[in-house]
Amino acid sequence: MVQKYQSPVRVYKYTFEMVMAAYEKRFPTCPLIPVFLGSEKLSEYKSEDESLHIVERSCKLNVDAPRLLKKMAGVEYVSFIQKNTVNWKERTLLIEAHNETFSNRVIVNEICSYRAHPDNEEWTCFEQSASLDIRSFFGFESTVEKIAMRQYTANIKRGKEVIEHYLNELTTQGIKHIPRWTPRATVATTETMPENSRPAIAPLPDLRVESSELLAHSSTKEPLTNLCGQETLPTTSDADKLDADYIERYLGQLTPMQESCLIQLRQWLQETHKGKIPKDEHILRFLRARDFNIEKAREILCQSLTWRKQYQVDYILQVWRPPQVLVDYYTGGWHYHDKDGRPLYILRLGQMDTKGLLKAVGEEAILRHVLSINEDGQKRCEENTKVFGRPITSWTCLVDLEGLNMRHLWRPGVKALLRIIEVVEANYPETLGRLLILRAPRVFPVLWTLVNPFINENTRQKFLIYSGNNYQGTGGLIDYIDKEIVPDFLGGDCLCNIPEGGMVPKSLYQTEEMLENADQIKLWTETIYQSATVVKGAPHEKLIEILEASSVITWDFDILKGDVVFNIFHSKRAPQIIRKDSASPLVPLPSGNNVQLIEKSWVLGVDYSSVETPLICREGESVQGSHVTRWPGFYILQWKMHSPWSGSSNLPRVDDVLASLQVSSHKCKIMFYTEVLASEDFRGSMTSLESCHSGFSQLSAGTTSSSQSQSSSHISR
Repeated sequence: MVQKYQSPVRVYKYTFEMVMAAYEKRFPTCPLIPVFLGSEKLSEYKSEDESLHIVERSCKLNVDAPRLLKKMAGVEYVSFIQKNTVNWKERTLLIEAHNETFSNRVIVNEICSYRAHPDNEEWTCFEQSASLDIRSFFGFESTVEKIAMRQYTANIKRGKEVIEHYLNELTTQGIKHIPRWTPRATVATTETMPENSRPAIAPLPDLRVESSELLAHSSTKEPLTNLCGQETLPTTSDADKLDADYIERYLGQLTPMQESCLIQLRQWLQETHKGKIPKDEHILRFLRARDFNIEKAREILCQSLTWRKQYQVDYILQVWRPPQVLVDYYTGGWHYHDKDGRPLYILRLGQMDTKGLLKAVGEEAILRHVLSINEDGQKRCEENTKVFGRPITSWTCLVDLEGLNMRHLWRPGVKALLRIIEVVEANYPETLGRLLILRAPRVFPVLWTLVNPFINENTRQKFLIYSGNNYQGTGGLIDYIDKEIVPDFLGGDCLCNIPEGGMVPKSLYQTEEMLENADQIKLWTETIYQSATVVKGAPHEKLIEILEASSVITWDFDILKGDVVFNIFHSKRAPQIIRKDSASPLVPLPSGNNVQLIEKSWVLGVDYSSVETPLICREGESVQGSHVTRWPGFYILQWKMHSPWSGSSNLPRVDDVLASLQVSSHKCKIMFYTEVLASEDFRGSMTSLESCHSGFSQLSAGTTSSSQSQSSSHISR
């Protein structure tokens, strides 16, 4: 498995010229970096005006590995080739390095860059990117990978400390300013590098280099200069990059690899969702919930984003108004903050009539109320981060169980509680910093046995349980919240404005039919997205009738599973809805919602025509777009399964054919929303979906748009 690392942007509050002077002090040896044994120049080149300076070195590094492993490998140190390209005119340094030792077994590539800060020319930015691929190493591949990653991460931040040390050394020597490069009339050329080795001056590439590109370089033995030559990699704007100081100030202390995981997952979301991504602290919560396993975190995060989108959770704080019964009898509320600055939520569960609330408002209303509490908690964390000047990413919950009895173990009530726990665990991971359970009665172990399996292990470790009055005194409640804010019902002097609860009057109960209908109405009115299943030979199609030309069809859909091809067709004939039946035992019946409109007898170009270029959409992508209609009639939006060899003039490979026969691989799932607007109501490209109900109003720090214009339409992922 290829291991990748991507650093945030680190900033030195010194000029580029000063940082370069400090950097040169690291050569040929550097006592401050013990693993760096020394270096030797292999070649050097300077342009005539001295604006470009290229140095290639062979560097020796010590490896902190077991003696037995070194003896088996037959080496005491490893050799790397490092190439430094300084462009004094552009004020950039590009560092490219790859291993020379065991290059046929282990592939290590690293690219670093120093450049003048885009917003402050008196500062310097630094970025670092690397990949490690251990193909074979005498059966010790896993051990070598762990050693390499441990040693690499240990020296990442050490590099910045070394530069700062030499900057301070220059300052103490009275060197506080180094003039910038200026053009000179004629300067002799210092040249030990062959003529054909001089690279063209080019902008620095984006350091987020895919490891496949790095590995391709190593296997073909092409010079690393190609990475910044004529075919420059796509760049990422500085506004989309994370600054190390920002991470420390708003997200907390992260290890280098944790920073890298956050940057990689954030970049993937930017590429697939085109700027409509959650805030960094929300992404970080999902990474922490999966111990910074990027693949696992990405899976649960995408599921959560789809859930938020489908049920419009982003707008719950604006639209949700709890019924008066919940206002009066739901015994929970916010109460100042704990000693760590976390918002404090108090829930008097023992005083709550859970059976009465369920019969009065239903499970759906209680769930939405809990979701609104979690959304409010995230906002309070952001506010406390600004107030206390340090990252606050979770809150503390105090649960008072005084009054809990067998009445609370009513089966429908426990079922509703388990559903709420399941939803919160899946969509709000790592938001609970601490859970204080006070005055736990003898019946509590029964309740704990029921809910314990539904709670994540990381969450369980944050539970502190006190029975009776054990919460009073040292080691109890005052260790976590200030004495001045201990609520009056817990023996403190602070008045707490949380409802006292009590029994819900039976006159407020609703019948089961009324509650069921109320839940269905809420679900259908607040869920604007539809779901559909696409299988081999059975695309899903959506019919839209247009009465006036120049109307605008807009869409917003997510690919939940598989890859699909999106098409738009126009027909003057009204199609009939077709339910796909099994034409072959190898073709599975579509499950879930699947509608087909284009009849088999229809001929493309005669009965219907394509009005857009087909768009291939990958799993996990979010696609928005619009089409301005040219004619009235019937428009068909089609999602069909994408075959990896479809459209190829060559015969499909045997592996592709065998894969196509596997039923499990022939199912795609989509979630979509469409809307038709009059041309005068359309406010530009649907990349921002201004006229729809889509977006991440609460989670997104900001939304950027990226569109692909095709004649009369705009499509963006």
